[in-house]
Amino acid sequence: MEANTAGRPWRRLLMTLPASSESVRTGRHATRVVLSAWQLSHLEENAVLVVSELLTNAVRHARDTNAIELDLHATRAWLRIEIQDRDRQWPRPRVLDELGESGFGFVLIDALVAKWGVRETETGKAVWAELDIQPGSEPGQAAIARPAG
Repeated sequence: MEANTAGRPWRRLLMTLPASSESVRTGRHATRVVLSAWQLSHLEENAVLVVSELLTNAVRHARDTNAIELDLHATRAWLRIEIQDRDRQWPRPRVLDELGESGFGFVLIDALVAKWGVRETETGKAVWAELDIQPGSEPGQAAIARPAG
């Protein structure tokens, strides 16, 4: 096992997936497998929901994207889930008073994770979420970076 210094990952999985609905199932499965291997099964339910929601959003909404990256990495303190696509348009979380049966994924994510946000990348954007590995953490701290310019 590698030493964990300065919050650097001590475990990491990086997958490039096609921008298709099948990738959501693949991402959920990979998340279950690696969390078990990393002895983080206690995070599985929430992590799989977050992966599913973020991958679904990328598949449905990311324009000009033929591949999506799923990046899972863990330190001794947190598990970070990050989805990258080539669409430069940032997600717009829905307001709770709007009616509809879908579009409330970020409300769910905010309830499940310690913090989440969006960052600009060289080729598009990355949406990320972090789950605290230690029990008793408080979810719901959005940390959305703002685009430059």
